[in-house]
Amino acid sequence: MTSSPAAPASFADVAAAEHWIATSDPVPATACTLLVYLPRPHVEVVFAPREGARAVRYPGVDALTGSLPVAEVLALSAIDHVEILAGGPADPSLILDTDDFVRPTWRNGSLTLTVMPATDGHVVPFETRNPTPCCAAH
Repeated sequence: MTSSPAAPASFADVAAAEHWIATSDPVPATACTLLVYLPRPHVEVVFAPREGARAVRYPGVDALTGSLPVAEVLALSAIDHVEILAGGPADPSLILDTDDFVRPTWRNGSLTLTVMPATDGHVVPFETRNPTPCCAAH
C-alpha cells in the first residue's frame, strides 16, 4: 500500500490545495479539500472521509470523463449518490456532462455528487472547474 505524502498545514485557497495534490509524488489515491474557518479561513488537504470534505482524488475519478449516464458514474467510481440541487436523487438514466471535473463531497458518510440541470436534459456537476467569482463585475 502506498502512503500519502504529508500535506502542508494549510493552503490559502482550493486551487493551491488541488495543485499540491496533483503535483505530489506520489499522487495520492484519495485526497480531499476541506474548508476550515478557525482560527482563520484556510483550506486543508485530508486523506480520509470527513463531513463536508470535497473529494479531488478518489477511486474511479479518472473514468469520469466526457458524458456518462448517472448509473455509470455510480458503477465506475466511489461516488455513492448523485443528487440534483434542491431536487433529490438523480435518475440513473440522466446523462452527466462531466467536463472532466467531478468533485463530490462527503455527506452523512457517503460520497455525494450534487448536479444541476443543463441543456438537452443533461446534468452537470454543481461545482465547475472555473467558477465565476462572486461579484466579478464589481
